[in-house]
Amino acid sequence: MSLNCLAAGLSDKGMVRDGNEDSILVAPDLNLYVVADGMGGHNAGEIASKMAVDVLRDYISRTAAGGEVLIGRHDQSVSDTANHLASGIKLANRVIYESAQSNPAWKNMGSTIVAVLLEDERLSIAHAGDSRAYLIRGESIIQLTDDHSLVAEQVRKGLISREDAETSTRRNIITRGLGVDLELEVDLSDLPVTDGDRILLCSDGLSNMLTDQAIAAITQGYRDPLEVCQKLIEEANRSGGTDNISAVIIMISGRKMSGLSRMFNWARSS
Repeated sequence: MSLNCLAAGLSDKGMVRDGNEDSILVAPDLNLYVVADGMGGHNAGEIASKMAVDVLRDYISRTAAGGEVLIGRHDQSVSDTANHLASGIKLANRVIYESAQSNPAWKNMGSTIVAVLLEDERLSIAHAGDSRAYLIRGESIIQLTDDHSLVAEQVRKGLISREDAETSTRRNIITRGLGVDLELEVDLSDLPVTDGDRILLCSDGLSNMLTDQAIAAITQGYRDPLEVCQKLIEEANRSGGTDNISAVIIMISGRKMSGLSRMFNWARSS
C-alpha cells in the first residue's frame, strides 16, 4: 500500500502576546513538517524560530540531492532519515548560537523545535524543547516526544505530580533548546504509520491550553487538515490563548488521490 498525506499548518499570536515568535513549515516537496517556538523576547525569538525552520529546510533539501555530510555522531538505533533530520537541527542550532553571539540585540535568543520527515510508511521524529508531536490513531492519542522542561523532568523523576506540573509557575522553563549552547542533543525516533493516522506537531501554546482528549477529539472531528488547525487554535484561544499557538496536522492515507497529493501550506500570523 502506498501512503499519501494531507497536511496543513497554522500559527496565531494568541490572545495575550503582542507578536508571534512561532514559526512553522509544511513542505510536502520534502515530506518535511516543522514547528519551532522562539525564545528571547522582543523580535529575537521570532528570528531564532525562523532561522531554525529555514536552516533545517535548506539542509534537508540539500540532503535530498545527496552528498550532505552528517553533523555529529550517527545514531545506530534510528534510521538514516532520522539522523539527517538531527543533523539539520544541529546545524540550525549552531547558526542560531553563533548569530546570537555576534549580535547583542539577539543575545540569549533560542528556539524549541519538533520536526518530522515522512518516508514511505515511516515517520522520523526529532525534537528539542517542549514543542510536541502527537499520534492520533482511532480513539487514542499518544505523545511521541518528551518535553525538555524543568517541570517535565521533575515529573519523570517523581518529584512532583502531573497535576502539580500543570499549574506550576515554572512550567515554561526549558532545559534544552536551539541556540543555548554550541552543541545540542536531539531526541530521535522512528514510527511506522498507517492509513488513518493523524500526526500533530504543536507549540506549548496549544498543548498548555487543551487536554490531550480535547486535542484528539478535534483532530478526529474533521476531514480537512486546515479545518483541524483552525479549530485547535480557536479552542486554545477560547481557553485563554496565553501564548502563541501553532499546529501542523498530517493526515496519513493509503488511498491514492488525484494528482500527487492534495496539500495545504497556509500559515497565518496575527
